[in-house]
Amino acid sequence: MSQPSMTYRLGDREVSRLGYGAMQLAGPGVFGPVKNEARAIQVLRDAVASGVNHIDTSDFYGPHETNRLIKKALHPYADNLCIVTKVGARRDEKGGWLTAFTPQELVSAVEDNLRNLGLEAMEVVNLRSMLDTHQPKEGSLEPQLEAMIKLKERGLIRHIGLSNVTAKQVEDAQKLTPVACVQNMYNLANRHDDALVDKLAEQGIPYVPFFPLGGFSPLQSSQLDEVAADLQATPMQVALAWLLRRSPNILLIPGTSSPEHLQENLASSRLNLSDEVMKKLNGMN
Repeated sequence: MSQPSMTYRLGDREVSRLGYGAMQLAGPGVFGPVKNEARAIQVLRDAVASGVNHIDTSDFYGPHETNRLIKKALHPYADNLCIVTKVGARRDEKGGWLTAFTPQELVSAVEDNLRNLGLEAMEVVNLRSMLDTHQPKEGSLEPQLEAMIKLKERGLIRHIGLSNVTAKQVEDAQKLTPVACVQNMYNLANRHDDALVDKLAEQGIPYVPFFPLGGFSPLQSSQLDEVAADLQATPMQVALAWLLRRSPNILLIPGTSSPEHLQENLASSRLNLSDEVMKKLNGMN
């Protein structure tokens, strides 16, 4: 069986399907500075040296911390490096998540990302719906999208993506502007977006699952453990390999602050899951 392609188009870039999510470079609770800055910088440099050219971040991680580290570790950036951010939220002084969803707040957030990353334009900015903080909720995103479109017209962003959205919101957004990618929660145990993944694949649009390993509640199942043991891999490596095999438009952004864990994640791209194994893992749903 041939391995799935490990690149896909995102915006104007051909990116590695196994990318890197910078969220875990912030402190506990994605708030405050990282405990070991030198280690965090090494992880970023190791990722790029290993062929990763898709990094997902946001200025509300920290806040500002992950973007500061990315700039310190990687600036000036390689021509093929695609840095993707998201806007729509902010943090309070205790690390709580607050909505920052007015058009002016979105403009300010994009400007903050550009300044802290040292960029003149973002390749992709994901508009994260905050109609519900924790999950997609139906409702109009037109005012926010109009603000994003104006930013695109100003040349501050090249492509607009969506996050924490419903399939209807994706369709509605496409009537206003091309959608570069969709970033929603999705993994072996959370597959509500199965139909959306397939529809986007037909359109050649990347789907970027956040919490691909379960997030704050790591994936656990006997099927996953059994497959991992058979393949002499970790359960998390198998979960990432399943996503890569699930659909060619899935781009992964697992995060870690550990150089060793980074290499474990990257090794998942070399796992070859048979049709039988895929059927067994699909039974987890």
